[in-house]
Amino acid sequence: MRVLVVGAGGVGSAAAAIAARRSFFSRFVVADFDLSRAERAVADPRFVAAEVDAANSSDIADLCRAHEITHVLNAVDPRFVLPVFEGALAAGADYLDMAMSLSHPHPERPYEQCGEKLGDAQFARAGEWEKAGALALVGMGVEPGLSDVFARYAADELFDEIDEIGIRDGANLTVEGYDFAPSFSIWTTIEECLNPPVVYERERGWFTTAPFSEPEVFDFPEGIGPVECVNVEHEEVLLVPRWVEARRVTFKYGLGDDFISKLKTLHDLGLDRTEPLTVASDRGPAAVSPRDVVAAALPDPATLGERMHGKTCAGTWVTGTKDGARREVYLYHVVDNEWSMREYGSQAVVWQTAINPVAALELLATGAWSGTGVLGPEAFAPKPFLDLLVEYGSPWGIREQA
Repeated sequence: MRVLVVGAGGVGSAAAAIAARRSFFSRFVVADFDLSRAERAVADPRFVAAEVDAANSSDIADLCRAHEITHVLNAVDPRFVLPVFEGALAAGADYLDMAMSLSHPHPERPYEQCGEKLGDAQFARAGEWEKAGALALVGMGVEPGLSDVFARYAADELFDEIDEIGIRDGANLTVEGYDFAPSFSIWTTIEECLNPPVVYERERGWFTTAPFSEPEVFDFPEGIGPVECVNVEHEEVLLVPRWVEARRVTFKYGLGDDFISKLKTLHDLGLDRTEPLTVASDRGPAAVSPRDVVAAALPDPATLGERMHGKTCAGTWVTGTKDGARREVYLYHVVDNEWSMREYGSQAVVWQTAINPVAALELLATGAWSGTGVLGPEAFAPKPFLDLLVEYGSPWGIREQA
């Protein structure tokens, strides 16, 4: 296996650090628009740094051919999903990402009906990937990713019939010295939190609600405790129903009142917009995206690890029946920031995201996972993945909710 990671930010660098301890590949190219950042992620002689423009599919394809790449791991933000996806296909390489192609709200009824959904643009190309005999494994981070593996495991091993699959994400992380310092890309956070959330119901299919709808308090394990969670747009709701039978699928994120208030303020001021505005300066007018300005004004999440304290939890809550009896479980994965910083030098949220595609790459390398077309994590046997996660030194848990 010869891997190209596109993006040497927090997640891409963490993926390189995790992969450096494994032996399933012969070459690992870390590429970024900023070559110096890629060079800092190079871990051993199997690793090579390269420069690439993630917005240019030809650039991606050329780099794949130059290094005889077999698998491309997309570690840049969702704006660049399609060019990286298309570049991998053009070069005949398999592809993995951790976030899918962007959605576009319904033009007239955004909080009732779906427009273009997350991943629609990728699934529309599934026939091309199948014809090429290549695999695009989409949504293979932690959420989406591990959460989807949990959903498939619950369906295979824990339930006969499933009523609801609800992804529930919460943390007790704090960052010293900052009143507002998101632990993940603010560009992506704005996208998923301010877009209309999607809910799936078997009788209705996919539909949307207002941002931050249906608040509930969820009790997270390992000392994190109760956190208020709200509906947020996320890939699992679009992926799970394609492979797992459930009456309802939701995604709720523990954001907190202060975080929600700040996001609403950004929206009210128009600072969540991606369309460039013309800004006057001493050097003349410049076209600037308001969301890019917000991202530039905030600290890089990859640099926050030394100031962060606490734990983050990703998990899948499932209700239904087993052997005629009601059952309710929460399958979860917790990462302590102190541990991830000590062991890998990566803060908990980016490390938790990065470990999952690396484990998936190893399963593809060994043949434990295989397939063609555009597939989500639910399309694969979950147990080999969960066993490998434990082997990587990052165990998962199940809590009965009775």
